[in-house]
Amino acid sequence: MSEYYNYIKALHLIFVVTWFAGLFYIPRLFIYHIEASLKPSPEKEILGHQLKLMTKRLWFIITWPSAVLCTLFAIWLLVIMPGWLEQGWMHIKLVFVLLLFVYHLKCHQIFKQLQRDEVKYTSKFMRIWNEGATLILFAVVFLAILKSTFSWVFGLVGILGLGILLMLGIKLYKRIRDKNPNA
Repeated sequence: MSEYYNYIKALHLIFVVTWFAGLFYIPRLFIYHIEASLKPSPEKEILGHQLKLMTKRLWFIITWPSAVLCTLFAIWLLVIMPGWLEQGWMHIKLVFVLLLFVYHLKCHQIFKQLQRDEVKYTSKFMRIWNEGATLILFAVVFLAILKSTFSWVFGLVGILGLGILLMLGIKLYKRIRDKNPNA
């Protein structure tokens, strides 16, 4: 089975990429959907219909299948490499993967609400929410690449720093957008 390790790992990584692509784009579509709900008719209905369709296709054709396949290939890798489950870095990585599933399921809840035209969040909230997957991605990649050489203090400071930079970027973008609505 270990002769297939590189193929399984490659497939796992491909589905990690496509899963994150979906998780990066879906909140952006949520933002557009929320902002479209504030527009006058018939623009509101036309945009709402199109955004529902785009979101549904992204969610069920790319994001969910990628999450499932990524997980199946990850489990297969753990079967081939059972020693990983004894290593501290893998325990921490699996915590972040669990957080990723929580994030994914919350996105699914928001998806279903917007499909029913229930707007419960602001576009500002969604812009901040959109960065959740980014923080998880950074943590998982650094853990997977650096493994036991990863300095937990440095990593924690780095993730917090990245979060602060992302929030500052959101504030800067809002200022630019408020000055120039077409930006």
